[in-house]
Formats: sequence, C-alpha cells, structure tokens
Amino acid sequence: MSIEFSNGTKTLSDRKSAIAITTRRLALVVLDILAVNLAFLIVSAINYPKEELFSVVFPALMGRALYTSVIFVLIHGFFGLYNSLWEYAGVHELFRCAGASVLGTLTTLGIDTVLDRLDMYSVSVLRVSVYFTSVLLITAMTGSIRLVYRAARRISKAHSHSLHIRDRRRVMIIGAGDMGLLVYKELEAKSFGTGKPVVFVDDSPMKAGRHVEGVPIKGTCNDIPELAQKYRVDEIVFAIPSASPERKSEILRLAMETGCTLKTSLSVQEVTEKSANEAAIRDVEITDLLARPEVTLNTDICSYLKDQTVLVTGGGGSIGSEICTQVARYNPARIIIFDNYENNAFVLKNKLDRKYKGKVQFFIRIGSVQDPDRLKEVFEEFKPSVVFHAAAHKHVPLMEDSPCEAVKNNIFGTYNTAQAAIDSGVGKFVILSTDKAVNPTNVMGATKRVTELIIQYFERKNTGTHFAAVRFGNVLGSNGSVIPIFKEQIAAGGPVTVTHKDITRYFMTIPEAAQLVVQAGGIAKGGEVFVLDMGDPVSITSLAEKLITLSGYKPYEEIKIEFTGLRPGEKLYEELTLSEEECEMQLTCNDKIFVLPPVDFSSDRLESGLAELKNANRFNVRNILLGLVPNFEVK
Repeated sequence: MSIEFSNGTKTLSDRKSAIAITTRRLALVVLDILAVNLAFLIVSAINYPKEELFSVVFPALMGRALYTSVIFVLIHGFFGLYNSLWEYAGVHELFRCAGASVLGTLTTLGIDTVLDRLDMYSVSVLRVSVYFTSVLLITAMTGSIRLVYRAARRISKAHSHSLHIRDRRRVMIIGAGDMGLLVYKELEAKSFGTGKPVVFVDDSPMKAGRHVEGVPIKGTCNDIPELAQKYRVDEIVFAIPSASPERKSEILRLAMETGCTLKTSLSVQEVTEKSANEAAIRDVEITDLLARPEVTLNTDICSYLKDQTVLVTGGGGSIGSEICTQVARYNPARIIIFDNYENNAFVLKNKLDRKYKGKVQFFIRIGSVQDPDRLKEVFEEFKPSVVFHAAAHKHVPLMEDSPCEAVKNNIFGTYNTAQAAIDSGVGKFVILSTDKAVNPTNVMGATKRVTELIIQYFERKNTGTHFAAVRFGNVLGSNGSVIPIFKEQIAAGGPVTVTHKDITRYFMTIPEAAQLVVQAGGIAKGGEVFVLDMGDPVSITSLAEKLITLSGYKPYEEIKIEFTGLRPGEKLYEELTLSEEECEMQLTCNDKIFVLPPVDFSSDRLESGLAELKNANRFNVRNILLGLVPNFEVK
C-alpha cells in the first residue's frame, strides 16, 4: 500500500509540474507573438505617414501576421528560448534573444520578398529599414518579457519567504575574487534557507570600498574581528583558494576569535573534482588549520606506475584506500585491493569504478597477510610489479594488551608479504612505518621498527625486488586517530579527554601520507627509509581546543577538557629519526622528503630473533623485541 501511494503521489506531482511548464511555455509563445507583430507595427508607425499607414501598411502587416508569428515561434524554439530557466535569466539569454530576432527578421524578409514577387501579398510597401529597426525592438521586447518574469519570480519567492528573513545567518565572505563571487551566488541561490552575505573582506587595496553584487568590501583580513562585530556576523566563509596553507591557517585562527561558525570554499583541486550537485562550501576541518604546505606529487616521479599492476595490502583501510586513489591517477593497468575486511574494500572499488569507468581495472581479494598460502595465491594470480604494504595493527594501547598479535600481523605479515613479492618477481615493495618506530616505548612501535629491518634485510639479499619504508607521524582522520575520537566526544557533550596537557605529536593528512608512500616508490633505489618534513609538532591540547571551537563551543566552558594521564606505552613526544640516522639524513628531489640510508645491523641476529618471536608468548615477547630493537624502552 505504501509503495503504491508513494508512486501515485509522485505521478500526480509530475503531472502538475508538466502542466505548469506547458502553461508557462504557451504564455511565452503568446507574448512573443504579440511582441513581434507589435514591434513591426510600432516601427512602421514611426516610419510612415498616418494616411499611408492605415490604408496600405496596416493591411499588409495583418496579411503577414500569421506566417510571421509561426516563423518567430519556431526560431525562438530552435534557440531554446522556451526551455531556459528564466528565473535565472541573464546576459547569455539576451544574446539568444538577439540571435533569434536577427534570424527571424531575415527569414520573414526573405518570405515577404518571395510572396511579393508572386503577387500573393502587397508587402513591398515595407521599407528595408523597417526590418532592421524591428530587430532591435523585437530583441528588447522579447528579452524584457523574460527579465520581467525573472524579477516577478524572485519577488514572489522573496515574499513567500519573508517570514523567515530574520532567521538567515549573516555571513562574512573572506576574499572578493572569483571564488568569493561563487560563494555569494551559492548562498543566494539557496533562497533564504541559509546565510545572507552582508560584508566582504579582502587584502587587495584595489577592492577596498567597492561592492560585489551590492555587498560592500570593507577592510582587510586583519579587520575580521572588528567587522564581524560591526555587521553582526554569524558565519564566516573563507574563499581564497590560492592562499598558502600558512596564510589560510593564520586567517582562520583570526576568524576563530570571533566565535562565529567557520566554513571554507573548496580548494582549486576540490572544485575541479566536485560533481555538479556538490556545494562549493564546506565546514572548516582541523586540517585547514595546519600551518604547513601539504606535500604534492611529482608527476615525473610517479610515472613508474603507468601500465603497472599494483597491489595494496590493507587496501580498504583509511590510508590504504587513499593509496589506491592516488595510484589510480597515474594510469596503472590494474589495482588489487587486498584486505581481510570486505566492506570497506567493496565501497572503495565501487567508488573507483565509477570514477575511472574501466580505464583502470580494480580487483578485490580477501585475505590476511598472516596467511602465506593466501598471499602466494594472489601474487601468482596477478603478478604485481609494485606493492604497497599498508596492512598493520597500529593502535598503541590495544597492542600493549595483545603484543603477540602485533608481532603476528606487523612483523610476520610484512615478512610473508615481502617473501611473496620476491617469489613473484615484484619490482618495487614499499612498507608504511611510523615515527613510533624511533626509540619505541610500546610494542606497536617496536614491531614497526623490526619491519624496517626486515625490508633492509631482504634488500641485502639482492633479490631483484627493491624495498623501501616510509616513516611518518599521526594521520589526521585515519581510523582510530585522535580527531574522530575528539569529534565523538564533542558530539556527546564532552568531556574531551587528553592524556597529558603537554603531549605533542607530528601530524599529516591522509592524502599527504599516501602521496609520500607513492613518491617513495619512484625515488627508492633499495633499503631506504623515507621521512617527511612534518614541520613542528602539534600540541594535542591545542588541537582539542581548536576542534571544540570549530564545533561551535567554548573550550573548558561548554565542553570540558580532561587530562587522564599517559597510557601504557605512550610517549610525551615523538621523534622522526634515530640518533645514528640524523647525521646521514639527506634531501631527495622533493624538498619535503628526506631519505635515511640503512643502519648497520646483524642479519644473523635478525634471523634468530624472528625464530624466537615465532614461539613468543605475552610474558617474553617484549624481551625478545628488545633483543632486536636495543633502544626499545620496555616498561
């Protein structure tokens, strides 16, 4: 019953809409017919004396009115003048009116001439000047009809929403350029349902005191707090996509002081990739406040991926899926998403299939890196030439409670995958590591340091496969990272929990992490550990405060912040390099990526340590890891 009712309602709505559209089109046709014939009459009245007008010209115009009307209606239809959304009519539509008027007038002139020579109508009395003057008047009249319709529709819509005007949020737009105009139009197009632009700010002195669509440009970005108060602003939209990340962060911090809701326009890349139905404005994210430029991909470096078969372990995870997305931009032949959790992999494949429409082939294979037989099957099936190993257990507190599982998945999962890559003849093999591998104080970090040693161990064997590791800090927005946790706590009304008021971390975005991994594959010659220049470490307390502010609350007042104490295995600060690596760190062709050459270690000791780990238990696993990673601080 409910389905039939729904379908019936939809059909009735469609019929009403079709009737309304047909009625509007017929009204325009009638008005166009009147306008065309009236234009010829007015121009003739100006050009002829009264006696000749009524005795000769008027009868001639009446005789040609029928076919003149048909000609103009057909030509107006050809120019699409009955299909436009006249509520949004503008200059483009007026040009079409002019084109239709010129072609219609020339056509009637031709038919009038032919009929006159056949003595069917006495229309030779019309001077050529009448036709050409009529073009201007017809254009003006038919265009005016449509612009009047546009004005009437907007006035009607404004009147119908007049009761809600006071509810509109007053908006300041930062940036009076092309993006600022786009933001203005998007806000206005929503017609009283959202914000009303009341003021622009722009640092260009050339724009000071001018207006954008009637909205004044007042002051520079430094005047944001003062202007927000003066214009009673509720919401601020950042609309300078060309601004550097440092400048954007600086302006947004200034805007945060106002207590207004913050939004931002899309970046240039986001605008390029967005679909037609996506908004040009989004909420400000914590990543927008990072005061350092993101790493960008070098097309030449990444050309090694073209026409290759690429396998990504953990490909359905937050970082693994972004690696798949980044790799797909460089036209590989196919990408294999290898994961032990099918749901995320399934969603990712569908998304990529829709985007690339068969230009790149995507496959899902379910399995665990702990299963060497399954790895062998997949590697033999696809014969990948490039492997990105992202599968890992990474949650520090969980791995402290289940250390043997961290060993199985991180250490032996990496070993199994690397061995399968060698057996299959893979050319490049890149693993994801972490800054927690440096002087580790937890099991997760220690296991990741062992994985770095494993890929250097296999590189020593000259197997033909080139191995590399990429070491980076915390990834904003990844599964289990601090940002989603903070957001959940804020949504629940708080408190937001921070382990220590002085704790700091290095941060990067998911795209940055994926880009670094992808570039490392192109730069790697074998055995290196790559590190990103991550700028200064970020205070977690400051991060929590900013996120609370972005969510529309006052830190410590409306949302509390509680300090719970460091968790087992947690460090107060992270490091990016070992002491013995620092003196050897070298810059690569990307000025934000550094390379660390392999640190000397005993292959025999690694082999014996791995053998011990196979039989480890929760009581002795940390001591065995200490034997492999001497700077592991066992607690």
